[in-house]
Amino acid sequence: MTSFAPDSIVLNRKLPLWYQVSQSLRASILGRSPQDPLRLPTEEQLAGHYGVSVLTMRQALKELEDEGLITRHRRRGTFIEPKALRTAPVRLLGSVDAIVAQQSGMTTQLLAHGRGPVPSELAEHFPELDEVGTYHRLRSDEKTGEPTNHARNWVRPELAARIDPEDLVRWPMTKVLRDVVGADISRITDTVEARLADPETAQLLQVPLLSPILHYTGVTYDPEGQVLDAAIIHYRGDRFSFTVTLEAT
Repeated sequence: MTSFAPDSIVLNRKLPLWYQVSQSLRASILGRSPQDPLRLPTEEQLAGHYGVSVLTMRQALKELEDEGLITRHRRRGTFIEPKALRTAPVRLLGSVDAIVAQQSGMTTQLLAHGRGPVPSELAEHFPELDEVGTYHRLRSDEKTGEPTNHARNWVRPELAARIDPEDLVRWPMTKVLRDVVGADISRITDTVEARLADPETAQLLQVPLLSPILHYTGVTYDPEGQVLDAAIIHYRGDRFSFTVTLEAT
């Protein structure tokens, strides 16, 4: 029987290995195609794929099993759960794969894309550019069809020229930039604050005007400190919570 082939990952030795592996595998599962197999490789095969011990791999798989994304059967193997609820709390935990996983697992509609100026609140990140690539997407719960968030991205024009808009329907912007375009992502800085829904957000997310929402700003940098992408995402306040985990040095 053919097994599902997860994406690869470059491990950061400063973060827990089981956590990085679980987030990478979670992102692969949530971004899979409908025709992909549901059976996962064995623990030993996955451990070799990620370059970790079997014990580390077992801990990563337990995390996904507890979340309900996979089921494990003695002698039969481990399988992706196709009916698992894919809308989990947003976690800001310290790896690019965590951001990819957070953005995955929803139905995405590309509302608009093109070129345009950077909004004043993000202008400091693109000081030398008059125009950038612009993208606007609406994400909905796969199971209920209920809108959960809408996102706008402003991307450097040389990167935007290499983005196929159809890829943004299937995958998060972070994954497209890193794995499709080949951008070298060094870090992502996230800011989250409470705001009130403006008329556009209220209409898109189907919430009352001036109801609480979560206003997320994410800025993606390359190793030289240049901004590759800036995003503003409005989340329904009744559908998401944010958990931040700080590792002791």
